[in-house]
Amino acid sequence: MNIAKTVTKIVKMANIPKIAFSNGLEIPAVGLGTWRAPDNEVETALETALKCGYRHIDAAPVYLNEPVIGRTLKRFMDSGEIKRDELFICTKLPPHANRPGCVEKYLKKSLESLQLDYVDLYLIHTPFTVPEVDGEFLRDDNGYVILDRETDHVATWKRMEDMVSQGLARNIGLSNFNERQIQRILDNSTIKPVNLQIEVHVYLQQKSLVDFCRKNDIVVTAYSPLGSRGIADMLKSAGIIRNIPDLVENPVVMKMASKYEKTPGQILLKYNVQRGLVVIPKSTNESRLRQNIDLFDFTLSEDDMEVLADINENVRVCDFAFFKGMDKHPEFPF
Repeated sequence: MNIAKTVTKIVKMANIPKIAFSNGLEIPAVGLGTWRAPDNEVETALETALKCGYRHIDAAPVYLNEPVIGRTLKRFMDSGEIKRDELFICTKLPPHANRPGCVEKYLKKSLESLQLDYVDLYLIHTPFTVPEVDGEFLRDDNGYVILDRETDHVATWKRMEDMVSQGLARNIGLSNFNERQIQRILDNSTIKPVNLQIEVHVYLQQKSLVDFCRKNDIVVTAYSPLGSRGIADMLKSAGIIRNIPDLVENPVVMKMASKYEKTPGQILLKYNVQRGLVVIPKSTNESRLRQNIDLFDFTLSEDDMEVLADINENVRVCDFAFFKGMDKHPEFPF
């Protein structure tokens, strides 16, 4: 392989466009998802991603890998290869801390693990709440998750706003919330949520929710933009067998990939980027990491965008079915 050409390619891929939040701050349009990646895999993937030009890293306490992410980021920053202000780091308030008294405590725990003074974006991970635990969620004798039904989104959001005032988070937002829940926050907030992170892909396009967010100046981040085999594995381990389609094998997507001389994954990602969404695909494979960020040397035609828009099958991969009984929570969003 020609080394000079490889270096040129990496530099080119580092020029990732950014999307402005309502407050004028910006988020890179492509980030690295880290869900369910074990320490050794996430460390290797993060090292490769940073060298390729990724600067947006999506994390969460429930992914159980914030410490290794922190060690890797610190190593790059200490070496001078990357400056803190070049990075965009997102993490989340976990379901077992979704209450006002836990917000600062858990953000500081994440900051300690990530070895950072602040995060660029802090999200409430889910609208539902479970009892505070240090480990797996509590379950009853029948395997149902024990719920905390006293969730107060407005009170928790007020504490999220305090995290901005204290300089611990530059931006705050939500994840997995529905329109009704978001509106409640909008109606009772001083600092409006700038971001909503939800599952979005061609089989679950969430057009109504995306339009709602657009009207309210909320940037949408699409998680599982390529689907998720990891969730399928979790469902299987919980005894739930579900036919989850493989997005990259969709014949329309494959035909379009051939037309543009790109991979099916790149077509799927580009579609959502052209919709104005942020995408955070997860991969630990070096080749796919490079492909997932190499999206900005082509444009899908309006006709092809319409074709992809028509694929929508309303297939939700992450409905939290692996948390048995979670759908009984009064704030379950689906």
